[in-house]
Amino acid sequence: MSQKMVLAILGSPHSKGTNAAMFNHAIQKAEEAGYTVSRINLYEKHISYCTGCRTCLNTRKCVLKDDIQDISDLLQKCDIVILASPVYWANVSAPVKNLFDRLLGVAMEETSTFPKPRLKGKKYMLMTSCNTPAPFSWIFGQSRGAIRNMDEFFKTAGMKPIGKIVCTNVSKRHILPKSVLRKIEKCWK
Repeated sequence: MSQKMVLAILGSPHSKGTNAAMFNHAIQKAEEAGYTVSRINLYEKHISYCTGCRTCLNTRKCVLKDDIQDISDLLQKCDIVILASPVYWANVSAPVKNLFDRLLGVAMEETSTFPKPRLKGKKYMLMTSCNTPAPFSWIFGQSRGAIRNMDEFFKTAGMKPIGKIVCTNVSKRHILPKSVLRKIEKCWK
């Protein structure tokens, strides 16, 4: 029987912040469910910016040599990806966007119509947080923008969601709400 694997990616500069707390809770639940988890903090990795050469669409590997090769290998081996990113200007943090740019050829194949997915059969879990209180974070597109960006990458890659968790009004919080913890736990049942 092969080992079930999770690739957990933290896209926040705050290792003790809300995203990290959600991230750590999701990892704990994944391990309790029998998964082996590989953790990555994008703020601790060296990942150059995409140069737009598009060579990866044919080779399925980026020509730039840095930490993206290890992340790419883990992405291809895992069963589930956990991705946590804060909301920055109604979008993901810069390292998460850069990650998506650099994984272009790993995630999809270009065709004359719609991209052909290269990561079918895998699943993903998204987590984000923002200072804007609910429902305004959703109405004004803050958390919705970040979730949409992350979701688009994984859907285009052919992956299926197991959960999308948003924690709002984080500047007023010191602990995760029980409702957020329950949503994370529900993903692993």
